[in-house]
Amino acid sequence: MAKDKTQYICSECGGSSPKWLGKCPHCNAWNTLIESVAESAAPSKNRFAALAKTAEVTTLADIEATDVQRTPTGHDELDRVLGGGIVEGGVVLIGGDPGIGKSTLLLQALDSLQRAGLKTLYVTGEESGAQVALRSRRLGLDGSQVSVLAEIQLEKILATLDATKPTIAVIDSIQTVYSEQLTSAPGSVAQVRECAAHLTRAAKASGTAIVLVGHVTKEGALAGPRVLEHMVDTVLYFEGDTHSSFRLIRAIKNRFGAVNEIGVFAMTEKGLKGVSNPSAIFLSQHSEPVPGSCVMVTLEGTRPMLVEIQALVDSGGPSPRRLSVGLDRDRLAMLLAVLHRHAGVACMDQDVFVNAVGGVRISEPAADLAVMLAITSSLRGKPLPKGFLAFGEVGLAGEVRPAPRGQDRLKEAAKLGFSVAVVPKANLPRKNDKAFEGLTVHGVDRIEEAMELARSLA
Repeated sequence: MAKDKTQYICSECGGSSPKWLGKCPHCNAWNTLIESVAESAAPSKNRFAALAKTAEVTTLADIEATDVQRTPTGHDELDRVLGGGIVEGGVVLIGGDPGIGKSTLLLQALDSLQRAGLKTLYVTGEESGAQVALRSRRLGLDGSQVSVLAEIQLEKILATLDATKPTIAVIDSIQTVYSEQLTSAPGSVAQVRECAAHLTRAAKASGTAIVLVGHVTKEGALAGPRVLEHMVDTVLYFEGDTHSSFRLIRAIKNRFGAVNEIGVFAMTEKGLKGVSNPSAIFLSQHSEPVPGSCVMVTLEGTRPMLVEIQALVDSGGPSPRRLSVGLDRDRLAMLLAVLHRHAGVACMDQDVFVNAVGGVRISEPAADLAVMLAITSSLRGKPLPKGFLAFGEVGLAGEVRPAPRGQDRLKEAAKLGFSVAVVPKANLPRKNDKAFEGLTVHGVDRIEEAMELARSLA
């Protein structure tokens, strides 16, 4: 088969050049020429013709639509993030730091699916078949019948997929795969884009679910062109500190389910195990209440999770520091200004450090009230009462705004044995609701009320 001719297209102006140049000869932009397959003048079948299926214009009401069938992977936390399981013909992209456990989790999932009677294929481009077999022995997957292919050439991988027709295939990783039609090295922008497009086409045409493992840059974003994330159906990020045994999988994009769902795993000697009650990870085990600690309920997708917010206020110098880990630093500066203006709590000459326990990142504003109560508790040196929690957004005028799905948050707190809650008035539950037995809920409208209430309870 004759190799297709290549040309270099400028990403700025669209001009073409037969060879790579540092500067585009058309618009003089630097490092913008990207390799692509040259279109031949002769009429020939386009390699993406299978994607362009003929269809008539139809109204939405006339289109038959049924819920997609899902295949559970055997790991509840992974199924939660995927929206219930693997979808036929779906393409999933999973990225994460090196050594965080991407290959381990996918090998465990493939083994569970294979034991459920489904045909699976594990394509490894980074390891040999022997290394994959050694890992499966370490994970205790004895007698596993998962098919393994050590290959990085796209055409051979597609031929194997066509011949074996597996239910699910894992490509580990997309950055190692190359196509013969391009001369650039594996991992380059052109190769990643071309190989991902072909594998996506193969998944849609055959009904095989394909999971692509992607590398990440040093900033933590998925390596390669951003179009890679647009092509696939689901994008998952593997997060967590390699020094900690806990890992989080977060859905960034999901065409078949909710986004921002998270799955929590613990790394053990036998691989990754799902954590059914993640709130226990993010709460410190204090025998007695300590100053500067306040528990809040955050929402990750549809799951309420209890997280401990810790604050330390210490005497600072002429330029006091403001440092937050797991929370937005600019928001911390804003909350300190609101505290001073509306609650009379001044931290102008104090160092303020705020931390979300367990390495979790909180991006929602419902953490505002808990952060302010933790800062006040640390400044006064008095702990909040045992079994205390708070959540709510605080505005610049000092008002406490309601948090979404407040009832679900309070139910999770009551289930875990918390006894006192300070929440926005709009989030107060109905009276005599048995779901909140044992939990005393106080509603507040202003930050001054919340501070007075915390002082009276302490």
